[in-house]
Amino acid sequence: MTALILINFRRFLYEVDGQDLVEYALMAALMATSIGVMMPGWIFPQLSAVFSKVTSSLVAAQSGS
Repeated sequence: MTALILINFRRFLYEVDGQDLVEYALMAALMATSIGVMMPGWIFPQLSAVFSKVTSSLVAAQSGS
């Protein structure tokens, strides 16, 4: 029983299948942040308006049900 647990623990430590997914997610987050920082100032008010509309729609849907 102990040997089986040890074998599975070693397999877990050396498994790298999910590592690529985490790396790609971190890379996408870094790219999104850097693009957001470098965007011109005229885009931010438009994005703010879109998020405000979405938020108000969600609040209205929640209070209506």
